[in-house]
Amino acid sequence: MNGMRKTLIVAMFASVALAACGGGGGGASTPTGTVNVQMTDAPSCGFDHVYVTVSQVRINASSSAGDNDSGWTNITLATPQKVDLLSLTNGTMATLGQATLPAGQYQQVRLVLAQNQGNAVTNSVVVSGTTNELPLATPSATQSGLKIIRPFDVAANSTVDLVLDFNACKSVVQQGNGSYALKPVITATPTTVSGVIDGYVAAAEAGATVYAEQNGKVVSGTVADGTGHFVFSTLVQSSTNGNYDIVIAQPNETTGIITSVPVVVGATTHVSTAGQPITLPASTMNMVSGTVTASADASLRALQTTSSGTYEIASANANLDTGAYTTSLPVAAPMVGAYNGTLPVGLSAQATSAGQYTIEADAASGATQSTAVNITGGSRTNVNFTF
Repeated sequence: MNGMRKTLIVAMFASVALAACGGGGGGASTPTGTVNVQMTDAPSCGFDHVYVTVSQVRINASSSAGDNDSGWTNITLATPQKVDLLSLTNGTMATLGQATLPAGQYQQVRLVLAQNQGNAVTNSVVVSGTTNELPLATPSATQSGLKIIRPFDVAANSTVDLVLDFNACKSVVQQGNGSYALKPVITATPTTVSGVIDGYVAAAEAGATVYAEQNGKVVSGTVADGTGHFVFSTLVQSSTNGNYDIVIAQPNETTGIITSVPVVVGATTHVSTAGQPITLPASTMNMVSGTVTASADASLRALQTTSSGTYEIASANANLDTGAYTTSLPVAAPMVGAYNGTLPVGLSAQATSAGQYTIEADAASGATQSTAVNITGGSRTNVNFTF
């Protein structure tokens, strides 16, 4: 996600014509502000392209507002915009449109996708190593929209850039017949309360997946570009949301973790530089696989605990029909260091954590199960969960 500031409006895709309707007009005596909606993406697992076609963005002041309730402001794109989510990394954003809203707080955003019809594939995936565009089923997105509950304020006579962070990796799930469906994981962040974290991995590690985490959960993710540069452009300020842990994951390499990284509104916190990039040693990779009760519609997280905390290293969605899952994890000890404002951050191996993971299964109902696995002796199969 290449360098950007909170004032960035020009995105990878040009702004499109829009029509605002619903509750967004306001009378002459009502103070108004402007919301500008953009979309970015976290890394994807096993896909070269993940396409979604956006037809409308809806905004409401009530978190409980239903499809046909009053108070909606609709940003309707004149021509639905087909976006490759995997092109939206390192700060690149697609601008979806803007609308004038009465000043105040808003709670709910919905992203409405165009529907696949016949041979017109508007939402699709391209599996890595292939060229075929496979339909991506989006049953609810074409009706009421993908719901995002995230309070944000629009001040009078101001513009708020609202960034929708679409996590393609966690959002695409395979079905038993080999087709794919959308299980959306999206967050919304107003840039008025956000700042930037950036850094570099060694050029040989370009393409590494990098996560910003809090309390062992991924907040945002990106991919290091061809120079090794990675950027998180819309992380909520630490003064209200706490510091972040940066986790670097790359096949055949040890995991790198930098803890306690602060975010300041309008500023960039550097965790490494081009002259002193983060370099990680090689590691053997072993697999963890198993099944989860298919009806649980579960996602899996591979967690690793060190002396400084617990971190998500990888994730996978269970097959919707069979419940099968698999994930690949490094055997070598993770390299961990704390950010203190001085670069480079010193990283040291956490030997007792080598090959030790907790696999957590999270069902759509909210139920959670977990089990410890040790992969130092080889891959683990039949790590199963029953809900």
